[in-house]
Amino acid sequence: MIHLQQAQQPSPEPVGIAQKLCQSLEDDIVTGVLVPGARLEETQLAKRFGVSRTPVREALQLLTATELAEKIPNRGVYVSLATPERLTAMFESMAELEGTCGRLAAKRMTSGERHALEELHHELAHAMRAGDSPAYESQNREFHNAIYVGTHNDVLVEVTQAVRRRVAPFRRVQFNSLPRLASSHEEHQGIVDAILRGDHKAAEELLYAHIMSVHDVSQEYLATLRAESDHRALMIAK
Repeated sequence: MIHLQQAQQPSPEPVGIAQKLCQSLEDDIVTGVLVPGARLEETQLAKRFGVSRTPVREALQLLTATELAEKIPNRGVYVSLATPERLTAMFESMAELEGTCGRLAAKRMTSGERHALEELHHELAHAMRAGDSPAYESQNREFHNAIYVGTHNDVLVEVTQAVRRRVAPFRRVQFNSLPRLASSHEEHQGIVDAILRGDHKAAEELLYAHIMSVHDVSQEYLATLRAESDHRALMIAK
């Protein structure tokens, strides 16, 4: 249940509650609690958060504005599946940003930051060998954030993290596949090697390719989800 301000304090306006609900739903989408294609039903959400349907309705409007959810006429609000074209546009943007981060990190990372990145890579290896997808996913975020921070450019870090949050629901599907964990770690190895030796061009190219390989996995996964969604719609129409 969402924690709202207690008595003695003025009751929050519905939009304030809605913003908190929207943030909670965003977090659920980014972390995979709500998967692409999942329906966001007002009554169930109101019951879950212990609020009326009015702030839930407002929260869903806010969520659709972020494109993390979409309203489908006569069917309701769903976690976005994204069209193939839109997904490619998002991943291309992410790949360009990560590539730039890799290039600058290879030039600017301190020796301590390079050592920390190498340690994160070793931790990822343990999670990969153990087949521990949740641990790999968590450490993977730390790995990429370490590269962002290594650019020593706060604006670039903010922009990259914002786009990463937008892509996260689609990016995380790779962690459902153990073979993909192995290939992801292999790609990381090349990235780490490039950054440690200060090869900024290779770091940029390898990070770009790394993100676009995730794009390919995500496209395959979402194609399956879209087919299932279309099938459900056809059955409802009957």
